[in-house]
Amino acid sequence: MNIQDYKGVFTFAQQVDGQLSNVSLELLGKARELADALGTYTAAMLLGHNVKNLAQELIAYGADKVYLVDNRELEIYRTEPYTQAITTIINEIKPEIVLYGATAIGRDLAPRIAGRVHTGLTADCTKLEVAPDEQGVVCFQMTRPAFGGNLMATIACPDFRPQMATVRPGVMVKALRDDKRQGEVIPFDGKLEKNNCYVTVEEVVKHIQQKMDIQDAKILVSGGRGVGGPENFGILQELADALGGTISASRAAVDAGWQAKDRQVGQTGKTVRPSLYIACGISGAIQHLAGMEESDYIIAINKDSTAPIFNVADVGIVGDLFKIVPKLTEEVKKARAK
Repeated sequence: MNIQDYKGVFTFAQQVDGQLSNVSLELLGKARELADALGTYTAAMLLGHNVKNLAQELIAYGADKVYLVDNRELEIYRTEPYTQAITTIINEIKPEIVLYGATAIGRDLAPRIAGRVHTGLTADCTKLEVAPDEQGVVCFQMTRPAFGGNLMATIACPDFRPQMATVRPGVMVKALRDDKRQGEVIPFDGKLEKNNCYVTVEEVVKHIQQKMDIQDAKILVSGGRGVGGPENFGILQELADALGGTISASRAAVDAGWQAKDRQVGQTGKTVRPSLYIACGISGAIQHLAGMEESDYIIAINKDSTAPIFNVADVGIVGDLFKIVPKLTEEVKKARAK
């Protein structure tokens, strides 16, 4: 393998039912940054059926090129045809870096592609950068939590290409949309061949939830072990309602059955980046911090003045949340009534 032949920072543009996933646009922002540092171009790989209309949106968010594989076999995500199509793009175009969202689809797809093109894959990255290594050689570095989140590992892939990583939704920031950006849409033959790995999708069952996805929320009021029980999340809900936000929780609260899994913030939950994050009764283990420390403004309420959550908080309040939260809710209501 001549690694000098590999150029460009590529992203997998995940779409479902003709709608691009937010993480696809977040990855383009990071890809644009990496490409500028490497002096190369960005490209998005768009797979599906009748999805050409999404190409211009990808260009507006930072793609220089969009490789479009339009095939009825790709209308609904299935592992084998998607793997074949992206493997064909990688083998023919030779990208230097390929990024995927760490979604259910991305986590299913990326390792299979890594196996077929014989390269490495760093999963659940929280940081991607081009920087000098210990020997002073500038290279692509991928950072992710390791050993249960107790330390951060920085990983490089010096000998094989492409260098591949999955990134959790909410970790990276979308670039500002620029509809004046110009890019190239390139139709591509994925060279799909049916084999014994193909499956047939008999039915797609959708479960529609009324609750807001915490990754989309601008304001989150989050509870941890210190809340004491599911019944006590009521006072957090009152504060969230007063602020126009929603409820989230730490892993301890979810494991205890106090909140649903889709409310969990952290390394094993969801990564969030709200404008305001209020942590109530959360100590701030590194696994939780990995999921919320990039919030714009953090308020922490905890009885323990040495709790790690205060290290990332913009405002720390040491005290009993059962006294502080209701007073805070009352003041918010007064301010909004003016």
